[in-house]
Amino acid sequence: MKYGEVSGRKVVADFGGGTIISDAGAQLLGAADRALGLTERFARCFTDARASHLVEHDVHSLVLPRVAGIALGYEDLVDHDHLRHGPVLATLAG
Repeated sequence: MKYGEVSGRKVVADFGGGTIISDAGAQLLGAADRALGLTERFARCFTDARASHLVEHDVHSLVLPRVAGIALGYEDLVDHDHLRHGPVLATLAG
């Protein structure tokens, strides 16, 4: 939709949206986690009995998205399968 011009610039509205997230608070959560090292310390509570030569993700990289998802209100693991493809948890995981 075009709304005319203001100071020589066209004013338009595009409702296509693209990728929109409502979990921007995750960035604050990630900064707090990095400062406190909370999920790193929590991950050290687990004993990793997996065959190390077959491991792609360390325990911390598994714990961080789960804790962040719960903190963002996504308690259900089905939600996490969807979230793992999104930009929010990807930026938290680095």
